[in-house]
Amino acid sequence: MAEQESLEFGKADFVLLDQVTMEHFMENLKLRFEMGRIYTYIGEVVVSMNPYKQTQLYGKDVIEQYQGRELYERPPHLYAVADAAYKAMKRRAKDTCIVISGESGAGKTEASKYIMQYIAAITNPSQREEVERVKNVLLKSNCVLEAFGNAKTNRNDNSSRFGKYMDINFDFKGDPTGGHINNYLLEKSRILHQQPGERNFHSFYQLLLGTSDAQLASLHLCRDPAAYRFTSEGASNNLLASDQSNFKDVADAMKVIGFSLEEINSVYKILATILHLAIYERLFCWIVGRINTVIEVKNYDARLHGKNTVIAVLDIYGFEIFDSNSFEQFCINYCNEKLQQLFIELILRQEQEEYQREGIEWQHIEYFNNQIIVDLVEQPHKGIISILDEACLTGGQVTDAMFLESMNTKLGKHPHYTSRKLCATDKSMEFDRDFRIKHYAGNVTYSVEGFIDKNKDTLFQDFKRLMYNSTDPVLRDMWPEGEVSITEVTKRPLTAATLFKNSMVALVENLASKEPYYVRCIKPNDQKSPLLFDAERCRHQVEYLGLLENVRVRRAGFAYRQPYDRFLLRYKMTCEYTWPNHLMPTDQEATRALIDQHGFQDDVAYGHTKLFIRMPQILFCLEQERAQLIPIIVLLLQKAWRGALARRRCRYLRAIYTIMGHYKQHKVKTYLLELVHRFQGVRSMADYGKGVEWPDPPAVLAQFQENSKLLFRRWRARQIVKNIPPSDMGQIQAKVAAMEVLQGLRKDWGCQRNWGRDYLSSVAENPVMATQFARRVQALRDKVHFGSVLFSCHVRKINRFNKSRDRAILVTDQHLYKLEPRKQYKVMRTLPLSMVTGVSVTSCQDQLVVFHTKNHDDLVICFHKMQPEEDNRVGELVGVLVDHFKTTKRELQVRVSDCIQLSLRGRKRLVAVEMRHELAFPDFGKSRDGFVLYCPRR
Repeated sequence: MAEQESLEFGKADFVLLDQVTMEHFMENLKLRFEMGRIYTYIGEVVVSMNPYKQTQLYGKDVIEQYQGRELYERPPHLYAVADAAYKAMKRRAKDTCIVISGESGAGKTEASKYIMQYIAAITNPSQREEVERVKNVLLKSNCVLEAFGNAKTNRNDNSSRFGKYMDINFDFKGDPTGGHINNYLLEKSRILHQQPGERNFHSFYQLLLGTSDAQLASLHLCRDPAAYRFTSEGASNNLLASDQSNFKDVADAMKVIGFSLEEINSVYKILATILHLAIYERLFCWIVGRINTVIEVKNYDARLHGKNTVIAVLDIYGFEIFDSNSFEQFCINYCNEKLQQLFIELILRQEQEEYQREGIEWQHIEYFNNQIIVDLVEQPHKGIISILDEACLTGGQVTDAMFLESMNTKLGKHPHYTSRKLCATDKSMEFDRDFRIKHYAGNVTYSVEGFIDKNKDTLFQDFKRLMYNSTDPVLRDMWPEGEVSITEVTKRPLTAATLFKNSMVALVENLASKEPYYVRCIKPNDQKSPLLFDAERCRHQVEYLGLLENVRVRRAGFAYRQPYDRFLLRYKMTCEYTWPNHLMPTDQEATRALIDQHGFQDDVAYGHTKLFIRMPQILFCLEQERAQLIPIIVLLLQKAWRGALARRRCRYLRAIYTIMGHYKQHKVKTYLLELVHRFQGVRSMADYGKGVEWPDPPAVLAQFQENSKLLFRRWRARQIVKNIPPSDMGQIQAKVAAMEVLQGLRKDWGCQRNWGRDYLSSVAENPVMATQFARRVQALRDKVHFGSVLFSCHVRKINRFNKSRDRAILVTDQHLYKLEPRKQYKVMRTLPLSMVTGVSVTSCQDQLVVFHTKNHDDLVICFHKMQPEEDNRVGELVGVLVDHFKTTKRELQVRVSDCIQLSLRGRKRLVAVEMRHELAFPDFGKSRDGFVLYCPRR
């Protein structure tokens, strides 16, 4: 049973039908087809519906789902049967076979391809080169045999017109080592005649449409298939579009298999010859034989290589009922009767063996035994084939009507045979032409016309000798009997019917020696529609495939059986004694407890390893209860799993945080050790560690490093300050004050040089007037009693009348004086420092300074006549004033701007700076909204 499909898709196993009737069978078949479920089980038999469309049921991912799984563990599929056959072969060293049957267009050829692809995909995991070669040849042989043995019919665009039986040999490891192909009853009559709308074999069209113009001319052929009477109007359909590419595929496949270039050329020469002469079957048989010489197992020694096992794949024609049925249909339907008999017998044998193994009493099953129909055809001296052979061997002119009369005489009382003469009222048959056999699949009327000629199927011996003496080695190999001397007496060859009967007997004996698996193919309609389900057509196929009979045999006694462990695995949640795990000695006892709790003990039997259930309703009851419990179990599992995940995550997080903590400690320790290593000798360095590079801190110590840097700078500053003479401390304090207020807005402010402050008292700066200036300062000190001179320098100033003059400034601890140098530094203006509110400077190298006052009468100056001339004293003045103001606990605002706003006697003005090359000294000029200081560009 396919346990992974819900009942909305119907019963996945026909054995589980509520009632075994044709109506219930067809209802389930239709439902599954309409729901896209093209595969259904009958026990271990797969019923396959042709979907007439591409599906997502195949490929590597699907193969992995079925590999190694039991038949009932996954939804029904061809892969499940292929895997079951492979496991039986590999595990139990048993030869197995997969029998694929169904009428033309039901999908037999495609089914055999998928089975071959599955076996190729799951074998040779070690990728041995020789095994890969064998697998490739086996797969490519399908392509070649389809080209030469398949044709378009009114029912199928790629109908197999021959039966194929392929043995695949495996070594003890389960890898393919070779194979062998047998072909049965090629439809030779198609060479000369096809039904309207049908085509000849694909190979002719591939030859005509796929070869080059030069090769076609060398074969004396033309491109148009309609030019040959062997090709009907069916050749003009859309299949011709693919013949050209198929020709290349077939040629490539022949090369892969091992055909030499000469052999390939000979094949196409002979194929061209067939369009002029009646020898196709010989060519087809030679191709099959040539493939066999390549794939057959060579030099195999069981003592060295282990037991050689086989998986056989039989792709045989299905039952055929046409408007006109001839010798070919008679043979094909006889083949199906023979295989149907074997099919039922093998199923019964398997059932009996399983019951016996499990210790279950076997009950006799009534079923239709079609041995009577098989005997009608093949019984020695009395069967149809014997009567036909007798007619062919009789001397004189024997006609098909005479053969029919002989059958009427000998078989007239047989319950499954009739003719128009025996049933004169049945006007569906013609006198002297038709006879009817009541097959298991239905009544089939055959026309005897051509039976005698087709059964003889003889060629003159001299023609065979002619073919044998050909210079073409392929053509020569096709006629080995031509080697017989003309004087040698030969036996009469066996007739076609006898040869076919013998091959069927051998095939049945071969299949009976293997463990069989079955694929029953059904076509849903004749229109090749993926949506249409033709109930009458499907019912007919179900009847002649014997599927309902198969269900009855399987259902007789017990409908369902499964190993105890598998049964418990699926249904143990429905019993308190088995959930979540039982504590009983054996799985059998646990299964018995589960069955007893549900009250099903009267409808089951207990085998040695399996539970046998009589009624499918028991299974549906268990499935329904299981479906109700599954959501609860899922929630329980989800809860437990989420808890497990949460606990595992918690453990992971704890471990992570522990590791992180230790790692952080390691990083901190490493950082601190590196910090100590780098800075432990800074006291002895000349720059007290200024050039020492700080190590990169871990993130947790980023702020610690910033604080450490601040502390280090303070310590370093303290160390430097300790070594500074007291006389230089004032200068240091002034520079620090300047740096703090300028805040890096002025790049050059003279911090690198020594600040002289009182430059006008210096003979180097003021060699002529230094003495006079000293007298002026002393006079002011006597008068005002100031403490010290903070700053003095020559300047250029401008007033509110736009007049610029050379002046000097003197800044003491109490006043700012503007002096006239040419008049012994006469005081021109005295400005108490308490009136000064701020100082403005620019960000450039100019020496512009603006003193802002409380009474809005600002002083605008520019230092000049300095020694050296490029000296920068703006920062010095700012630092001295700011430091002094701090000492007196007053605030002095310092602004840095390239366009300074000021007031002269309350009137707002702007002063800016402009650089010029032609100037030697700075000077002020007038602008539209104030003043401009023109400075020489250095």
